[in-house]
Amino acid sequence: MNKKIAAVLILGTLAGPLSAAERLTVVSFGGNNRQAQEKAFYQPFTAQYATPITADDYNGEMAKIKVMADTGKTSWDVVEVESPELIRGCSEGLFEPLDWGRIGKKEDFIPAAVSDCGVGIFIWSTVLTFDPKKVASAPQGWADFWDVKKYPGKRGLRRGAKFTLEFALIADGVPLKDLYQELGTEAGVQRAFKKLDQIKPNIQWWDSGAQPLQWLVSGDVVMTSAYNGRVTSAQDEGQSFAMQWNGSLYDLDHWAIVKGSPKKALAETFIAFASEPVQQKHFVEAIPYGPSNRHAVELVDRKVGDKLPTAPDNLKNARATDAEFWIDHGEDLEERFNAWVNK
Repeated sequence: MNKKIAAVLILGTLAGPLSAAERLTVVSFGGNNRQAQEKAFYQPFTAQYATPITADDYNGEMAKIKVMADTGKTSWDVVEVESPELIRGCSEGLFEPLDWGRIGKKEDFIPAAVSDCGVGIFIWSTVLTFDPKKVASAPQGWADFWDVKKYPGKRGLRRGAKFTLEFALIADGVPLKDLYQELGTEAGVQRAFKKLDQIKPNIQWWDSGAQPLQWLVSGDVVMTSAYNGRVTSAQDEGQSFAMQWNGSLYDLDHWAIVKGSPKKALAETFIAFASEPVQQKHFVEAIPYGPSNRHAVELVDRKVGDKLPTAPDNLKNARATDAEFWIDHGEDLEERFNAWVNK
């Protein structure tokens, strides 16, 4: 038998029956991220498997996923989730357990990308971002972000406890290695909110990843937290933005399958396809997030690699977000944050 034909038959057997009439719904965080996924994952998958993909966006809110899982009326198949939501959702039965035999070799991925209910897509960072043309000198970290005398004007932060409380403590001098130990104490939480009180009138809260960069362009904010991939994409489009990696926080986004999806086999085929080194290379080239597949790094041009969160210089003074911490404390801290922000 011709080797190419045999390979196609084997792939077809692994993937299960894929009907051209089937349509897979994949939900992501939108913006440049979704555009990159369409280019690197959705379109090539449709071309190879004759399976259209319906792309949808959400803001990471788990309520809709919970309703689907609880009622069995599942309209989403594959969703992009952050680490705490993946771990919590898996323990609560909101996501399908994955068959890694259909997806790939676990050893091909960085350890944080492998779990019972999820497959890491990419590593991303939240960084301090500014326009060098609009500030007298480059801010060196979150302490400068808090310095409204030296850098007058509004500054953007993501509306939520996660990242906001960490950055407040970093600005207040907490070493990165002690960050979650400090935030895990009542004194540490009060310290973070007290630090936020100092700049509360100067904060402009953002909800979607596109907003902070739009505000930088319009001059609404003098600096902001932002996702590194979106900043680099804006740079490639001609914006003069700069990133300060000192004190940045990084994490992974993951693929998960909503509990009760009638297309679990097809969804796993999509995840396996999107996790291949070549597809991840294309994704990284479209938006500079770090690939989760170890073999993808070898394919990425060094000029692109230097802009990734995983570049050694960018990791020097960075900290991984603690997913377990946010699972244990997230609900309480989000409630306290919402009460504080609405005062």
